[in-house]
Amino acid sequence: MSTGVIILIVIAVVVVIGAIALALRTRGGARGGRGLKRRFGPEYERAVARHDGDTKAAEHELAQLVERHGGLKERALEPADAERFEARWAAAQEHFVDAPHEAVTEAERLLAEVAGARGYPDGDRYEERVEALAVHHAPHVQGYRHLHHVAGNGSGTSRTPGASGTSSTEEMREALLEARALFEELVGGPRSRRTSERTHAGRS
Repeated sequence: MSTGVIILIVIAVVVVIGAIALALRTRGGARGGRGLKRRFGPEYERAVARHDGDTKAAEHELAQLVERHGGLKERALEPADAERFEARWAAAQEHFVDAPHEAVTEAERLLAEVAGARGYPDGDRYEERVEALAVHHAPHVQGYRHLHHVAGNGSGTSRTPGASGTSSTEEMREALLEARALFEELVGGPRSRRTSERTHAGRS
């Protein structure tokens, strides 16, 4: 076999190997993108928007979040703790009519406490806590962000959103309702509410 033929064979083998490697990378990237999109849902779209439509940059960011927080193991709540948290949330909702800002502030504080009790970053580590929640509760973490935003926006009761740098009463109400979905997931959802209702019914 001549040297020229050997060189052609080597070149052909290198080209084939390169094509296979490229196909595998492309397929793996597609699976990764689909997996991240499925896992993060609306958080995936927000990440893409933050990166001005750059899906690769968004997927890199989300993959880093999974790497940092994917191994977090949620701790279960004791039934008594779940009932106590639920009672406090119900009290905050009832308090909203008379003092909306105080109510959303208490709800935001309560969500942080519940997340901490479940094993998420606690205390003043809001950004880290949101990142971890986005990995494990992606469909509802935006409600927590919204609640945090209005809780920090002052105690205005203007009906005009954003007036005087404050949140309107309607925006605070919407944030409280939106955040409830995450709260319910963290305390155990409908199961814990039914347990609480049976308990209170038995006392009455």
